[in-house]
Order: sequence, then C-alpha cells, then structure tokens
Amino acid sequence: MAQHTAPRRQPAGVTNGVAEAQYGPPRPTVEERIALGRAARSQASRSAQANWQAPSDRADPVQMLAAQGATRVQELIPIRYGRMLVSPFTFYRGAAAVMAADLATTPSSGLRVQLSGDAHLSNFGAFASPERDLVFDINDFDETAPGPFEWDVKRLAASVEIAGRDRGFDDRERQAAVVATVGEYRGAMRQFAGMRDLDVWYTKIDVNALLGAVRGAGKSGKKVSKAADKARTKDSLKALSRLTEEVDGTLRIVDDPPLIVRLDDLVGDAGPRDPRAELHDLMDAYKQTLSGGARRLMEQYHFVDMARKVVGVGSVGTRCWIILCLGRDSGDPLFLQVKEATESVLEPYAGKSHYNNHGRRVVEGQWLMQAASDILLGWIRTTGLDGQRRDFYVRQLWDWKRSADIENLTADELASYGRMCGRSLALGHARTGDSIAMAEYLGRGSTFELALAEFANVYADQNEHDYALMSAAAKDGTIQASSGL
Repeated sequence: MAQHTAPRRQPAGVTNGVAEAQYGPPRPTVEERIALGRAARSQASRSAQANWQAPSDRADPVQMLAAQGATRVQELIPIRYGRMLVSPFTFYRGAAAVMAADLATTPSSGLRVQLSGDAHLSNFGAFASPERDLVFDINDFDETAPGPFEWDVKRLAASVEIAGRDRGFDDRERQAAVVATVGEYRGAMRQFAGMRDLDVWYTKIDVNALLGAVRGAGKSGKKVSKAADKARTKDSLKALSRLTEEVDGTLRIVDDPPLIVRLDDLVGDAGPRDPRAELHDLMDAYKQTLSGGARRLMEQYHFVDMARKVVGVGSVGTRCWIILCLGRDSGDPLFLQVKEATESVLEPYAGKSHYNNHGRRVVEGQWLMQAASDILLGWIRTTGLDGQRRDFYVRQLWDWKRSADIENLTADELASYGRMCGRSLALGHARTGDSIAMAEYLGRGSTFELALAEFANVYADQNEHDYALMSAAAKDGTIQASSGL
C-alpha cells in the first residue's frame, strides 16, 4: 500500500545557503522588493514629486478650518485663529487639514507607511525614553494614519522652507536647508534598508550621542547642550511647581482662564452627574489599556485634580485635560495629559482607520513609529459634560519634552535640525513600511531632494496666500481671532 504523506511546503527562498521555511502568504524576496521600488518610479517619478498646482476647485482654506472647528470648544476657536495668525509658519502648523487635501492631489509612488500625518519641524523633539535616556524623535501623532510615504516628507520639507522664510533666509539658504533635510531622509532610508529588521527596531536617536558630536561647535553646540539640560528638568515635579497651589492643605491646579480652567469651575452644578466620581471609572478604563507593569505603577497613584488646558496651535479647541495624581506623598506627583482624538485629517484621502477608537489610533501609530514611547500611553472613550461620546488618548504631560526654538535658528542650524528630523522620520517609515522598496525608489542621487525643494518652494507660496486669506477674514470680522493667548 502506498504511503500518503502531507505535501511539504516549498521554502520561500535561500539566504546564505540556508533554506527559509515559509508559512502563510509568501513574503517578497529582497530582489522583488527592489523591483517594487523601481516600478514605483514609473507610477510617480522622483522628479514629478516637484509638481503641485492648486486645482481650480480647491476648497477655501478658511472655510475648511472653520468646518474643522465646528465640533470643538467654540469659546477657544478665536485662540486657535490668533495663534495661527502669528506668522505664516504658525498658520502652517495649524493647517494640517488644508495640506492633507492638497497632498491627495500630488503624485503617489504607492509605497505606504504609517504616517505621522503632521510631520512639520515643531512636531519633532527630545523626550525621555523608558530607560531615562534623552532621545530625539517625532512627538505628535494626532493625525497618524497609513498612507503614501511622500506625504510626510513633503509636509516636513515645506515646513523647513516656510520656517526659513519666517527667519528671513535667502533662497540659497532655504534650498540648502530643505535639500539637507530630505537628503538625510533618503540617506537614512538607504542605511535602514541594509540593516536587519530587528536592528532597525532597536535603532534610536540618542541625544547624548548628538551632544558628543556638537561639543565644541561654538554657539550651536552650547545651544544644544543647554536645551538638553533644560529638557531633563521638564517633568512632573516642575509641572507641580508651575501648575499647582496649596489651598487649605490640599493641592489643586491653578486656574488661568481661558488657558487653564479647573474641572470644578467648568462643571458648576452638574445635576445628577458627579464627574469626579465618574473619573475613578474612567481611570480604571484607561489602566486596562496599559501593559501589566505600567498598570501596576498607575495603581499606586490616586486622583487629585483635573483641568482643561489649551495646548499647541492646531489642537486648540479640542478637549484637552491635565490630571494631577499623587503617589506616596505630595512630593511624588504625576501629571497626565488627556487629549481628544478625532478623525485624522488624512482619512478622507488615505482611507478610514480600522480602529474604532481614535485614541487607540493615535497610540498604536505612536507605538509603531517611535523608537521609544511613553510607558503610560493609553486611550479611553467617555461621555463629556455635553453628553457627547468622545475618544481620548492619555500620556504624561511633561517627560523631558523639548522642541527646538525654530524662531531663533540660524540658517546652518535650520539645516542641521532638519537633518535630525529627516533621519527620525525615515526611521519611523522604515519601521512601518518597505524600507528596501523605498530606498530603491529614492535612489543614490539627489533627484528626490531637489524635487521636494521645488515642491516646498511652491507650497510655501500657497501657504502665504492662505495665511493672507485668514488674515483678511480676521480683519473683516468673518472669523474672530484672539491674539496674545
């Protein structure tokens, strides 16, 4: 009788003479991934990435921003507009929704990654890793979503050009800064493409190594060193001294309306609802999204006070809270930030998130892109004071967080800082996309960075036009803008 044996799966390939067993869908070989990158050039050539022109039916940017603000806290919208109108660069920071619609009209290579969604210069910076090292990375993920890798790079490149214009740099200096930024992205991607997958995931940009490279570099080196020292002091203890006071022997967050308003002042007579009692259930729900160790840590802290706090530029008007917790005593504070998460501005163009909670969308995107993330990242869904269900993500308020002072960078410093941001963005994309295909698409020459420098210049012109439209709307009373807040 013939023996019947189960058919053996054929190996997917051979690496260093060793056959690789393949289970599930076959993974493309390195050669196939290189071919994918080359084919992407036919779909969207690198030089074509320079192309952008406002379509004739482009939506009015002021109306787009007004529509975005419809679900936000209405009394805070004038603060948002006021902060955006400080300069074309601050306008750009707040206009991620406008650029998302514009990016959707640009050539796409089809190579997708987890996008930051808002990768401008001010959304990168230093913060503490779980090992208490000072690291540099992307630090804002409100708009994160999967999409074409070029969208993030173009958002970053345009921010460099716009920042350079704000600083009064000439054409040559601005182009050099953009080319340096995008060139570093391309070079880093090629480096990551040659590394083992595990080594890519272990990679992080350590600020201590950066300090070693710039020590003795005159004023620039001293700036970086001073900023790093300052970042290490920005923690919950500093927040305690800056944001709280003692009243009748009890710590509470200091009111500073309209920028900081305590929960008790917002609630007033809440009727049958007791928001403070509900907070205990809310904190329990948040803890369930943490890892076991972090969950155990949070069990040691108890709730003390809560306030709404206005943050950033583009985020103004979203519901953002700070929560003061205490551990062993009043010298053991923990400040949490609880920030509203809505649909990413990219989703209408890149596809809906497959997470049913936008807080989780933000956290999952951050975990994917960052080399080291806050151990207290989590998410919740809750019913607000107005009865509406909303999603939020939770993180530490201050954990050595520090971003560059863009307004005071020299031309050389802008280029250097842009390189750091370009490398960080490449690492996030390499972790979540096909680094080999992207590296092949980008190539060895400067075609891609020169194309993006041209795009950045054109888009900066458009940004100035949009900024002028918002300025005019504020002057004629179409929108209300509050300055100085």
